[in-house]
Amino acid sequence: MLKESEKIWMDGKLVDWKDARVHVLTHTLHYGVGVFEGIRCYKTINGPAIFRLDDHVERLFSSAHIVNIDMPYSREEIREAIKETVTANRLEACYIRPIVYIGYGSMGLYVEDNPVNVAIAAWSWGSYLGDEGLERGIRVKISSFTRHHVNISMTRAKVPGYYVNSVLAKKEVKAAGYDEAVLLDPDGYIAEGSGENIFIIRKGRIKTTPLTSILEGITRESIIQIARDKGISVIEERFTRDDLYIADEAFLTGTAAELTPIREVDNRVIGSGKPGPVTKNLQETFFNIVYGKDTRYKDWLTYL
Repeated sequence: MLKESEKIWMDGKLVDWKDARVHVLTHTLHYGVGVFEGIRCYKTINGPAIFRLDDHVERLFSSAHIVNIDMPYSREEIREAIKETVTANRLEACYIRPIVYIGYGSMGLYVEDNPVNVAIAAWSWGSYLGDEGLERGIRVKISSFTRHHVNISMTRAKVPGYYVNSVLAKKEVKAAGYDEAVLLDPDGYIAEGSGENIFIIRKGRIKTTPLTSILEGITRESIIQIARDKGISVIEERFTRDDLYIADEAFLTGTAAELTPIREVDNRVIGSGKPGPVTKNLQETFFNIVYGKDTRYKDWLTYL
């Protein structure tokens, strides 16, 4: 269950959590066309700070542009609304969910005059894949469901309807006793997790899926920059499921998952079966950054 906070921002006003409702015939509920973001605010040594706020807002607007939704607010208005929502709920650390959706009006696949609504919620939420997963690593399974083709679902956009694919994959692997799904792209190469980007490490080099049929992850980009700043080679190219099997280390990244190590794939142990030295190094640096302890990346934090 969600840990309810007090207020949700809806179309310019803060309303009580229990009153944040939409009509059952809201267009996006039926057809899945909308855009959203997942953002984290961390309790840093200098107070609450939102991680890469400007980048998340920019991706929200890019997603809207891709699916032809005209945003009813400016970037600065959304940015300030996100900050207002966190502050109004007196949250020191939280997950933030802005969503832009096509509202109540006409029905059918093509509508011209339905309103575009925006809501922003924030609530306390721990690690998506569990604190134990962050520490020990998780077990993942290659899903039988294929990730999106670039000309069927435009993968740069973060669209609610696209996540049906993720939900099916996640349900499949959880039923089989695993923690998370990894999906292949339409050509059979490793794409990403159900809600995360994926990295492997072999012989001291990091490899991650290129931005062809995957979401352009903000945590992904952060880890690439951190690794390169450490002098670690990072290659963005396709790799196969057996490349994943023989990796020395592997991990997932995402706003919700942060940096979660993978210890096993399809009943095959990865490396030593526990988070490896490169993974632990990157994970430690990442958390030092988001908690305000590493000032080299201070521009990534927006303090409240």
